Amino acid sequence: MFFLPSIRREPTFGKGLRDMAPVALGIGAWGLMTGVAMVKSGMSVIEAVAMTLLVYAGSSQLAAIPLLVAGAPFWVVLATGFCVNLRFVVFSLHLRPYLMHMPRWRRMMHGYLTADMSYAMFTSHYPEPASTDEQRRAQEAYLTGGYCVTWFSWMAMSLIGIALGNLVPQSWGLGFAGVLSLVGILCSMATSRLRVMAGLIAGATAVAAYALPLKLNIVVAIGAAVLLCFWIEKGFVPNPAAEDDV
Repeated sequence: MFFLPSIRREPTFGKGLRDMAPVALGIGAWGLMTGVAMVKSGMSVIEAVAMTLLVYAGSSQLAAIPLLVAGAPFWVVLATGFCVNLRFVVFSLHLRPYLMHMPRWRRMMHGYLTADMSYAMFTSHYPEPASTDEQRRAQEAYLTGGYCVTWFSWMAMSLIGIALGNLVPQSWGLGFAGVLSLVGILCSMATSRLRVMAGLIAGATAVAAYALPLKLNIVVAIGAAVLLCFWIEKGFVPNPAAEDDV
């Protein structure tokens, strides 16, 4: 969407770029590590580039790589990627009132390009959907400016990682750098007690179920966190919107 002149002319497009710029380095480091990991796992350059451009989901890619290397069944790879990216179902439901006035192709482009940080930044800046066409354009431009930064940072550094993957020694510890990037993103999204609890539940479940084959402890951890936090929110949080502000 950032290629549309009408979007780039909006002042909020530049604001979205500026607000997202501080996290570009972390996103780029994560993308670099993912690009290297794909090549190191045995994927060809063409396969790694295709996965980067088409999937565009770092956590899902990282979860799928060891399964592909281990020769896991196709359904396990798909199920793992689906579970890891379940949060985007929640994101899309939240963004639906903001985008439903657009044509379907435009909504689908926003769905592909919106990432964790651009979603978090946008919804914190615009807690409510716009009511006029002018405000809707401003909101769309801000969202577009944010994911313009995340998309270019991720793609550029992922492709660099793919190009240099076989030249980077294992001793550099890029895997650990990727873990640190994920931890940074996790901490930035832990903005409420319920979200912190979800992270703790998922972490504890993943450790407890570590012995499961094919990295299925990740799937179990995600399912446990979603179900338990949904139950807690329904039963013990009288106003979830207020909880998000804590």
